[in-house]
Amino acid sequence: MQIQDVFRYYGDDLKCVEEHMERYLRSEVHLIPEIIHHLIGSGGKRFRPLMLLASSALCGYRGERRYPLSAVIEFIHTATLLHDDVIDAAETRRGKISANNVWGNAASVLVGDFLYSKSFKLMTEHGNLAIIKLLSATTNTMSEGEVFQLVKCGDITITEREYLTIIEKKTAVLISAACAVGGILGNASEAQIQALTRFGMRLGSAFQITDDTLDYVAQEEEFGKAIGKDLEEGKITLPLIRTLKKCTPEEKNMIKGVIENKEKSGRAVTEIVDAIHRYDGVNYSLNKAKAYIDEGKGFLEAFADSDPKESLRAISDYIIERKL
Repeated sequence: MQIQDVFRYYGDDLKCVEEHMERYLRSEVHLIPEIIHHLIGSGGKRFRPLMLLASSALCGYRGERRYPLSAVIEFIHTATLLHDDVIDAAETRRGKISANNVWGNAASVLVGDFLYSKSFKLMTEHGNLAIIKLLSATTNTMSEGEVFQLVKCGDITITEREYLTIIEKKTAVLISAACAVGGILGNASEAQIQALTRFGMRLGSAFQITDDTLDYVAQEEEFGKAIGKDLEEGKITLPLIRTLKKCTPEEKNMIKGVIENKEKSGRAVTEIVDAIHRYDGVNYSLNKAKAYIDEGKGFLEAFADSDPKESLRAISDYIIERKL
């Protein structure tokens, strides 16, 4: 099964998720849906809702509650994007001008807050205590990850372990929760819910590592942002961490100087990208992501063979192969 087959398999379900999202975004305050549609309509493959749909199907659940809870997962994700762009002073998001650049920081933060509060309202209506506990803990962990990333921003002494902690808290934990919610909806055993939780965590870590690595190799028209964008924002990710560990003292000083210089020239960014390739930072990072994927697939052995299981395996493979 290929990723295109997965999206065809869950196409109708994803349309239902979109319809539910549209319904929940209605507000008398027109600025709210305007900002959210600007971001939600600018791309994105609904990867997290897809994980929830596939996981719930794996556990035998195909009821209506999948749709509002998939919307919850996507709303939480979208809220973090709105807040991230304010923190990063981002100018673009997925190839379009960012919401904070159109409507300002205050509006972006407040609409992000609206999405969080809407998510918790939907949880109480369509979830259960286990789901509410899980997603409450998840959003709390994500906030910790945001703060930890802020603390380590521009810090060239960041360790690989610290980086992995950040991506687990910021990214992987929500993907993990999406998988676990599917298991809870399907009344899966505790062992199977834990297997889905761990599968999602490994997948989420691989997703972010790959995303961070593509920042140094993908073309903007394919990936939606320019090469070295993370570097310009002071985000030191795994390819650069690996390079800093292997490079000469002179090269480390050069990298430090570029990161500390808020106005980074294209030539300086190119020098760092060249160093990352010279010290195998890209391959090292992609191999780390591949190891996470292989480990994650192992947790699926807790389930009998089925189309949903093959879907989750195909999604896993796609994370490594993707250009987007």
